[in-house]
Amino acid sequence: MNMILTVLNITAPVFILAAIGFAWVKLGFEYRVEFVTRLTMTLSVPCLIFVALMKTEIEPEALAALSLASLVAYLIVMAVSFALVKIAGLDIRTFLAPLVFGNTGNLGLPLALFAFGEVGFGYAVVVFAVMAILSFTIGVWIVSGGGSLKRVVQEPLVGATLLGALFLWQGWQTPMVLTNTLELIGQMAIPIMLITLGVAVARLETKAMTQAMWLSVIKVIICVAASWAAAAWFGLDPVAAAVLIVQIATPVAVTSYLLAEKYGADAQPVAGLVVASTLLSVVYLPIILAFVI
Repeated sequence: MNMILTVLNITAPVFILAAIGFAWVKLGFEYRVEFVTRLTMTLSVPCLIFVALMKTEIEPEALAALSLASLVAYLIVMAVSFALVKIAGLDIRTFLAPLVFGNTGNLGLPLALFAFGEVGFGYAVVVFAVMAILSFTIGVWIVSGGGSLKRVVQEPLVGATLLGALFLWQGWQTPMVLTNTLELIGQMAIPIMLITLGVAVARLETKAMTQAMWLSVIKVIICVAASWAAAAWFGLDPVAAAVLIVQIATPVAVTSYLLAEKYGADAQPVAGLVVASTLLSVVYLPIILAFVI
């Protein structure tokens, strides 16, 4: 019973905030997702990542191990998902990226914070940083049919990640007044992202949910197996391993739907994956947490 209550206390705030966004839209209130998304992804989340990396107390060896484990886990997920998509006769541009990249920002970061505290949050930022770089390079290349190095360099998320890694490596710190400002800007990212997640799910229209459901179940199995194997391979400590598993097992991100729309892939099946995997995560994320805590 204590374990159930612990997991419920961790996961409930995440889904309550998403439910607020969902209810906000259903009640007919205005919510400008484009503006909020641009604000968070251009300003708030980069500040969050930079400060978290700069202030993290993760040992360099542990940081390197987690970064490599994250990279290997994503590569395993990508290889297995590619085989799955080919065997099932599905469109690679439409299905591969959503099956690989989860909602490590909107859902994974707050979940890690609630479940594992500041240390776990620092680990989660590292996994999110690896995912962000892969998503805006390989991910965009998959969806669009051709990536651009210039686009990658211009992404604030990537710049904040690289700059934060440099400060962490060198042991540098920004002046306190700047640190406090950046930290305050970053703190608004998590609640806004969760509310926006609920808004985006409420507005999605999708069909063929049966396909989306079975793909979402397979995605979870692949992601948990790959992240567990990578964590064991690199000998991660229990908290880092738990964070890696939870982060990579997060459901399909709404950004996958937005990228599909932007680059001309079939967006409706991706919308189905977002809805199905997010609904399933209400069940499977507490189960995963119960095993890894």
